[in-house]
Amino acid sequence: MGIRFLTAGESHGPSLTAILEGMPAGLALTSEYIDHELARRQQGYGSGGRMKIERDHARITSGVMTGRTTGAPIAFVVENLDHAKWRDREIEPMTIPRPGHADLTAAVKYGYHELRLSLERASARETTMRVAVGAACRALLAEFGVLVGGYVASIGAVSIFNLQSPISSYQARFAAAEASDVRCYDEIAAEQMRAAIRQTMQDKDTLGGVVECVALNIPPGLGSHVHWDRKLSTRIAAAVMSIHAVKGVEIGDGFAETLLPGTRAQDELSVDASSGRIIQRTNHAGGIEGGISNGAPIVVRAAFKPIATTLNPLQSIDLATGEQVNTKYERSDFCQVPRAVPIVEAMLCHVLAEALLEKLGGDSIAEMRPRFETLRQLRLDQLPMNNTPWKFGYE
Repeated sequence: MGIRFLTAGESHGPSLTAILEGMPAGLALTSEYIDHELARRQQGYGSGGRMKIERDHARITSGVMTGRTTGAPIAFVVENLDHAKWRDREIEPMTIPRPGHADLTAAVKYGYHELRLSLERASARETTMRVAVGAACRALLAEFGVLVGGYVASIGAVSIFNLQSPISSYQARFAAAEASDVRCYDEIAAEQMRAAIRQTMQDKDTLGGVVECVALNIPPGLGSHVHWDRKLSTRIAAAVMSIHAVKGVEIGDGFAETLLPGTRAQDELSVDASSGRIIQRTNHAGGIEGGISNGAPIVVRAAFKPIATTLNPLQSIDLATGEQVNTKYERSDFCQVPRAVPIVEAMLCHVLAEALLEKLGGDSIAEMRPRFETLRQLRLDQLPMNNTPWKFGYE
């Protein structure tokens, strides 16, 4: 069945919960490891006041004993510290939907008579549990040498692609981005991003941007070309698109490839003479061809729209009176893009962990390891061709 997860909880409710099913037995996993990823999600220039309140800690309440997974579903619980302020509070009715949020659409779908019921579940606070789940999946990938990292590629009009950034390894980019409060590895771009966010704060507005996420050391052969929903690209795009405020997903050069002729948009092949390995001279495809990983780094970009909650009010309708009114401000970030990097990483980790487990099979890490070592690689000696004429042979 693969790896799947569910989350539950509200933004200001008592706690958030996630259940992760399908993880093999024998994987080392601790709350401290999860908490490190949760802390990353709470860091970033442009964050709102909520991050000063919460200090997220994941309690693992099942599926992990003596520090290792058992093969049973894993349950995570994160307490909402902010709930103390809401527990006994008489809550003011919310009847003015904010444009760009789920306030109005969820009320239409579920027949709510109070818009905060929409807000509480649609809040990006839910991504806390995605990061917790993603951390467990990251630990599984790490057992097989797979590394996933990310960084901010653009905020507003400021983009690393518009600068002459020095060429560096992806791992160097990850490290430099993690040391930056805007999670950008390019110092010049990072300072311009800070300035753009500062101006947005002064303007009482919000900014969006693009996160680039990369997976290294992925073996070839994950995913499939034979069904639309088994394509690795399909699954990655759907997972990343499910993140709050994401309005576009690219794999590899994505939309930029539409500007190139076909002869320049493909990744030409050559053979390394010393190893007999087939290599791609470029990586326009972003590590996936025909819905299947090709061994190159998997490169994914997520486009985040500006957060719809702004200090400057927007025009809306009071559903209780039918009057044209201004929206009321709900606490939010000015720019969520730096904080979104570990969320995109988490969703990519989940998809890749599931695809790897599907490829290898096995109920434990001990069963998976020897199967991983025998995976077919992009080598001439592992790709023998019959090189003889043949027929379909259908009746």
